[in-house]
Amino acid sequence: MSLGEKIKENRIRKGLTQSQLADETLITLRTIQRIEKDEVKPSLHSLKELSRALEADFSETNSKPKEKPYEFNLNFKITDMNQFITDLKTLVKNHWKVLAIIIIAIWLVTSYTEIKAGIIDGWNGE
Repeated sequence: MSLGEKIKENRIRKGLTQSQLADETLITLRTIQRIEKDEVKPSLHSLKELSRALEADFSETNSKPKEKPYEFNLNFKITDMNQFITDLKTLVKNHWKVLAIIIIAIWLVTSYTEIKAGIIDGWNGE
């Protein structure tokens, strides 16, 4: 049983409507609807408020199974990468001046000590 189903089951068991639960927890009605349909995972704050209002412990259902710390998945769809590259090209094409200013500003900040030393050396005629 999913977390959303457990929350819905406990809400019905307590005889509360979604609107009443929203009023009691100060969580929006739409958020409660989305949590119960498992469209979103509740934040820690929302989970605590729901646990308090429904007098139930949902902490076990929210915990993730242990994974190896070095293990991760990186899945890309070629269409997603193509869209990313297209968006990046559009960004550079439309905002190249701003990007150039940002790059120059970063270069100036990171090279400040060398630039300052060069100016002082040139001023002193060295």
